[in-house]
Amino acid sequence: MIDGGRRWMSTGGPGSLNHTFAGKFFLLGLPNIFDLQVVFFLLLLIVYIMTITGNLLLIFMVRLTPRLQTPMYFFLCNLSIIDICFTSTVVPKILVNTISLDRSISLLGCATQLYFHLVLGGAECLILAVMAFDRYNAICKPLQYNLIMHNKLCLYLAAGSWTLSFLIAVILTLLAFQLPYCKGNQINHFFCEMPPLLHLSCANIWLSEIIEYTAVVLVTGGSVLLILVSYLFILMTILNINSTKQRQKAFSTCASHLAVVFLFYGTILFMHLRPPSSYSPEQDRVVSILYTVVTPVLNPLIYSVRNKEIKGAIKKSLKLEKYRTQPKKMENKS
Repeated sequence: MIDGGRRWMSTGGPGSLNHTFAGKFFLLGLPNIFDLQVVFFLLLLIVYIMTITGNLLLIFMVRLTPRLQTPMYFFLCNLSIIDICFTSTVVPKILVNTISLDRSISLLGCATQLYFHLVLGGAECLILAVMAFDRYNAICKPLQYNLIMHNKLCLYLAAGSWTLSFLIAVILTLLAFQLPYCKGNQINHFFCEMPPLLHLSCANIWLSEIIEYTAVVLVTGGSVLLILVSYLFILMTILNINSTKQRQKAFSTCASHLAVVFLFYGTILFMHLRPPSSYSPEQDRVVSILYTVVTPVLNPLIYSVRNKEIKGAIKKSLKLEKYRTQPKKMENKS
């Protein structure tokens, strides 16, 4: 019940914990790193800055380079926007909690963080699947590619991914915060996420778990299935390409996409589809760091390092900047 802006949740009955708390959770994070807090803070801050910088650089390169105005890079920009928002939903709060004595988060703050975490996680799953569909059409149907992947379809696919993620996140968040939390208000995690949050509930959470599993299977499982089928056809097509150069280019593009896919989907599936009996806060923290911090910083690196077009655009921009600054230096000398 909500009283005076504060939400009180309690249970009664024999053997139950008659615990009541006022709309506030405490994020424990890493409880045993007091000697390494500064190191952890600096490392996480550096990774966060690299994530923001790398993804923004990739977006600007695509926007400023006309030959990169293609469906593949349109979806890649969507992925970069998701990664910036995804890591920004979690990392700033972790940084504050690392150096602050107050690790509390309000009920509304926790619900907001959970909601955006679910929205952005779901959107990334779907966008990665859409990127696989795009690569399938580019490699397997090159002559019809421009007819299939027209601008309107690309917008529909991106908008559909975001819309479906919004709807699923609303349902899961509402379900999570309708439960009574009577096992304390200390979340043994970096941020508000479904598994550790549900672990605090003393109610029967079977409905929430079933809906969560269903959503994960439909979104993540469906995306993985689409990616596997797409890349099966892509592999068959690549093996039939006579040109070694074209074959290497196709393999390079697909390899960068698959590297992101395996890391992201592997951690998501492990986190949400394992049996409740195998719940481990320590494992949860490691897995969460992988897909909320590590994956977003690796995405721009993987796509730029293995992508000649992105590297070419960056080199061209650096050369133009160099030529722009040289006349100014000559004018100053004269």
